[in-house]
Amino acid sequence: MATAEHAQIRRIVDADQKAARFYASKAQMEGLPTANMNVYSHPMIIGLWFASSYAFASSVGWWPTPGQSGFFAYLSPIPAFACMALPIMFLVEWLHRPYWEKRTHDTLRRRDFIDCVAYYNRSPSSGFWFLEFSGRFVGLIAIDASKDSLSDEVVIKSSPDAANQNPDFSEGTSSTARIRHFYVEEPYRSTSIQDDLLEHALTHTFTHSFNIERVVAREESHVPYVGQALRRQGFRTKSVLEKAGLFKWEVRELVLERANWKGKAKPS
Repeated sequence: MATAEHAQIRRIVDADQKAARFYASKAQMEGLPTANMNVYSHPMIIGLWFASSYAFASSVGWWPTPGQSGFFAYLSPIPAFACMALPIMFLVEWLHRPYWEKRTHDTLRRRDFIDCVAYYNRSPSSGFWFLEFSGRFVGLIAIDASKDSLSDEVVIKSSPDAANQNPDFSEGTSSTARIRHFYVEEPYRSTSIQDDLLEHALTHTFTHSFNIERVVAREESHVPYVGQALRRQGFRTKSVLEKAGLFKWEVRELVLERANWKGKAKPS
């Protein structure tokens, strides 16, 4: 657990908006290399790699022959395995990347990133926080409890006048809050500091308005520390939102009802 004299959780200010966009986009792309590795290590893909490498080595005559001697003769097939690995890796990356890139672009073009500070001040139960340790960035979390909490509308379009788009935001609090962004740098995850960050955000959300009946969040198998932290706080599966990647991994929506919240403090 982090100590107060070295760590702090604070609300973001205007000067943090560029960093908030950077780390939010980093969080969205984090699942891509994990998804790729899951495909590379799948028995079917490994079998395809060995079979294609064997065929390629045979076609170019790189397998050792009875007339050859010495240790290096047995290394001759290795280039065939390397040659066949590269196109498989390229193909997997090429098929996966568009999904994660679109998610990242859509995230950066939604309402909250027009002005993070103003957006998350619209409801007393909303908030966007940075977790820092000895002045270094550790993680972030953003909970949207506004009337737009369930909206995924992309309001910043790729057009010449995109910079002039400034939609009106209604104030108020919804009955359903949503964790829009949740990210912790990898070196700190083993300490479970993400639990402290999540607990802080949930306490703020549930105690600042009795209108909040539940909090929803997104869980992906490719970013396991997020789902684990959510479930430790009492989140449960609500539905399957979509399936992603070559093997159609489930992306789930989790929900935490106020009645199941472990804090159960009274609203202020």
